[in-house]
Amino acid sequence: MKKLTMFICTVLCAVTLSSCGNNDRGDGTGHMYDVSVLGNPESLDPQYATDSASNTIIKNLYSGLMSTDSNGNIFCCNAESYTVSSDGLEYTFNLKQDNYWFFDENDDDIIDDDEYFPVTASDYVFAFRRILDPAMQSPYAESFSCIRNGSNIISGKALPETAGVIAVDDYTLNISLDYPSAEFLGLLATNAAVPCNREFFYSTKGRYGLDDRSVMSNGAFFVRQWFYDPYGVNNILYMKRNEVNRSETNEICPSFLNFTIESSEDDIRSMFKAGQIECFTTMNTGGLNLKKYIVNSSEATTLGLIFNPDDVYYSNENIRKTLALSVDRKEIIKDTDSSDIKEAYGIIPPAVKLLGRSYRELVADEQFEFYNIEEAKRCFEVGKAELQTESLDGAKILVCSGTIDSSYLHKLSQKWQELFGFYIGIEEVIPTEFSRCIAEKDYTIALYPLNADYDSGLSVIEQFEKNDFLKYSADGSEITDRIRKCADISELVDCYCVEESGILDSYGFIPLFYKNSYLIMQDDNEDILYDAFTGSLDFKYAKNYS
Repeated sequence: MKKLTMFICTVLCAVTLSSCGNNDRGDGTGHMYDVSVLGNPESLDPQYATDSASNTIIKNLYSGLMSTDSNGNIFCCNAESYTVSSDGLEYTFNLKQDNYWFFDENDDDIIDDDEYFPVTASDYVFAFRRILDPAMQSPYAESFSCIRNGSNIISGKALPETAGVIAVDDYTLNISLDYPSAEFLGLLATNAAVPCNREFFYSTKGRYGLDDRSVMSNGAFFVRQWFYDPYGVNNILYMKRNEVNRSETNEICPSFLNFTIESSEDDIRSMFKAGQIECFTTMNTGGLNLKKYIVNSSEATTLGLIFNPDDVYYSNENIRKTLALSVDRKEIIKDTDSSDIKEAYGIIPPAVKLLGRSYRELVADEQFEFYNIEEAKRCFEVGKAELQTESLDGAKILVCSGTIDSSYLHKLSQKWQELFGFYIGIEEVIPTEFSRCIAEKDYTIALYPLNADYDSGLSVIEQFEKNDFLKYSADGSEITDRIRKCADISELVDCYCVEESGILDSYGFIPLFYKNSYLIMQDDNEDILYDAFTGSLDFKYAKNYS
């Protein structure tokens, strides 16, 4: 029966290919996309990878139980349907029976029976156990700690096999939680929650996700070739449409994805302007005639000031509060025609969505505005008295180049000098140097881009648990624990609001602007989906009309 099902699937895919994969592509399908990724993907292991290059390849290589649309709505992907118990602790997923693993072991265009087989509930069980297994050191472990016995497994008190994830049969998956979690379905739409086949994983002998022979696909495309030489050129990752997962109800529009691996955004930008690639992502649109291209933007980053916790002056809360209370954001961006930034008073950026709407529509951040010059002056005097000093030494704001127009910060610096008599300059550095300075605490003040790992307010606030320089007086672990245990969306919204307020009250992160990230496409493309949180591009539905 299994062989017969596979044979029918192969025939259907072949028929679909002959009817839709034609060369003239009048409907926009069948195109080979030329794209670039910034840096060699660190790993194509979905339970481990975090960089944007890896996320893009993984997004096109795998698919999971759930997915999200451009409005943040969650819908079934490889799950046919699901039910949730009345207490919110038991999720039962009925899997689609037409999702297949494919591994092109022959490197040819002939699909053999032994190259593909069904994705089953056991593949999801193994994936979730890997996430929680402390030996795996998955960066997503805490996010999935709501799974029954998850915290005990992460801490080493229980074995991964005790996780509340059970394959009832090949196509029925049961997941039990320790507590109801309004965030759980959203987590199942992330890259980390895609399946992992146990037998294939162990067959790679520790190489899983590290080369083109150590990955297989259950998504829209598979990896045909991955070549990278850090000292060479012509580094590529080449993907081909996964015909075994293509059907009338599951269209995969492009035929091929050809990724070049580049070492700098400047190189990628030059290739795009020369028409050599179809699209690229950036936070900086300078030097581009945007009227020539299709531009999609997403306010996914909150730019805010952080302070070296070891600095004599700025470890003082009253000094940080002085700066926070004296920032007039509207004045800073007044008389500019840029739509690149918007004044920010909250922690969570507008791109985070709940119920298909921006979180910032549900919770207006103006309630967090605390501009008050007189109070700032009072705090300054109190801070100086606590530090037993008459003035502050000069300092610089560390800024990652290309993140924002520094002229905005010069206005802020001038204002502080007028009010308090100390000078704060601006120091721009390249991204790698910025990351080094933050990691080594080689800065006094920095303009920090606060991002999420996926479309979730929890993921934004988790950064205050993960990063020491964001903690200050806020107890990050308590904050995220409260959010994870919110049982419904209404409670979640209220909890986000409370926790934003609590973080802001420590003045360890002073939000200034919500910043756009951009997907810029040649004007003959459509339906390339951009996730500004992970930096990934999804080409499954992409069409080209050149």
